[in-house]
Amino acid sequence: MLETLKAYKIQLAMAVTLLGFYAAFAYDLERHDFTRLISLYAGAFFLSYKLIPLLKFNFKILLFLGIVARLVFLMAIPNLSQDYFRFLWDGRLLAEGLNPYLNTPDQWQALGQLPITQAQELLDGMGALSRKHFSNYPPVNQFFFWLSGILSGNSILGGVIVLRLSCFAADIGILWIGRKLLKQLNLPAHQIFWYFLNPFIIIELTGNLHFEGVMLFFLMASLYLLFRGNWFWSALLMGLSISVKLLPLLMLPLFFQYLAAAHSKTEENSKPFKYLTEKPLQSLWKLVRYYAVVIAVFIFSFAPFFTEELVAHFSQTIGLWFQKFEFNASVYYIIRWIGFQVKGYNIIATAGKILPVVVIFGLLLLALFRKSNSKQQLMSTLLLGTSLYFLCSTTVHPWYVATPLVLSVFTRYRFALVWSFIVFLSYSAYKIDQVDENPWLIAAEYLIVLGFFTWELSRKKTQEIQV
Repeated sequence: MLETLKAYKIQLAMAVTLLGFYAAFAYDLERHDFTRLISLYAGAFFLSYKLIPLLKFNFKILLFLGIVARLVFLMAIPNLSQDYFRFLWDGRLLAEGLNPYLNTPDQWQALGQLPITQAQELLDGMGALSRKHFSNYPPVNQFFFWLSGILSGNSILGGVIVLRLSCFAADIGILWIGRKLLKQLNLPAHQIFWYFLNPFIIIELTGNLHFEGVMLFFLMASLYLLFRGNWFWSALLMGLSISVKLLPLLMLPLFFQYLAAAHSKTEENSKPFKYLTEKPLQSLWKLVRYYAVVIAVFIFSFAPFFTEELVAHFSQTIGLWFQKFEFNASVYYIIRWIGFQVKGYNIIATAGKILPVVVIFGLLLLALFRKSNSKQQLMSTLLLGTSLYFLCSTTVHPWYVATPLVLSVFTRYRFALVWSFIVFLSYSAYKIDQVDENPWLIAAEYLIVLGFFTWELSRKKTQEIQV
C-alpha cells in the first residue's frame, strides 16, 4: 500500500486538491460570487483534465475518485440552482396523493391550502417564476420527486439527499453502460471518464440536482440495447428517457436511417436510403414498431395523472420555454438584437415560434441526408442534432450541455468537452438581487465553442481526435 502511494504521490496530491475544490464549491460558495466560482471551477477542471490521462489505465482509482467527489456534495444544499425546491414541492404533493400537474404553487396558496410540510419555505425558495407556472417535469422524473417526498417528507436536506442519491446512481449507470458502448464502438474505455469525472457533471448533476443524468442513463441504455439488436427494450428505455426529460423526443427522427438499415447487407459507406431499395416494407416496419413503442411508453407514463386539464397545463408550460424565457442563448440573441433594431422591442414571441421550426427542419435534414447507417455515424448525428437544438434555443442553462457532452464521448468530436468548461461563464449573470447577462462573455462562450468545432471539422475525417 505504501509503495502504491509513493508511486502515485503526484496524482494523489492532485486528487486531494481536487476534492478540496469540490468541498469549497459545495459548502463555501454563493452563486453571485462569480470570481470565486469560476476560479474554483477552472481549478477543478484543470486537475481533472490532467488526472484522467495520467490514470486512464487504472479504472478502480478513477472510479473511486469519481465516487468520493460526489460524496463530498452529499450533505450540501444546492447553491447554483433553486430548482430543487420545486422538485421537493411536487414530490410532497405526490406523497400526499395529490396531482402536481393540476395547480401552480401560487394557486395552492391562493386557495388557502398548503397541504404539505414546510410549504412556505419551499414556496419562498423556488421563487416567483416557478411558483406561478404549472409543473413541466414528466412522470418518470416525478417518480424520483415522489421518492424524496415518501422517504424524507419533513426535511428539506433529507429530500435533497434522496434526490442526490438518485442522480448519483444514474451516473454510476452511465459509467457502466458507457464502457460497454465504447467497447461496441471500438473506442478506448477510459473515455467515459470525460463524463464521469468532469467537474461540470459532478457539480451540476450530483451537486445541483439536475436530472439530465437520469435521462441520459436511460438514453445510453437504450442505445446499447439497440446496437445489440434488442429493439423492443431499447424502445421501452427510450420512452422512459423522454419521460424524464423531453429532449430525446427531438432525437427520434435522427434514428431513421439506422433503424431502417438495421441488419441490412448494405455497406455503411453507401449512399443514404440504398437499403430502402432492398426491402422497403421491412425497413418501414422496423421504423414503425420502434417509434410506436417509444411513443406508447411515453404516453402511458402519464396515465396515473391524466385529467382534462393535464394536456393544456403541460403544453402551456413547455411553450413558455420558447416564447417567454431567455438565458445564455446564441442564435436567438442575434435575432433579438436585430429585432430591437428593426421593431424596437423584444421579438421573442415571434422568434420563439420560428426557431423550433428551424430546429425541426435542421433535424430532418440530418435524418435524411447525413449518413447514419452505422453505430459510429448515428452517435455523431445525435451529437450534431442536439447541438443544433441548443444553438437555436432561447434558453440554455449550463446543465443542458450534459447531453452533447455524453454523446461526444462516443464520437471523435470534443467541442462539447470545451463547452462543458466555458458554459460556466453564464453564471456571471447572477448578481445578489438580479440576473444581468454579460453579452461579451456569452459571445466569447459561443465563439470559442464554434471555433473549436470548426477546427475539428477541418481535420481529416479519418483522423482520431484524442484528449
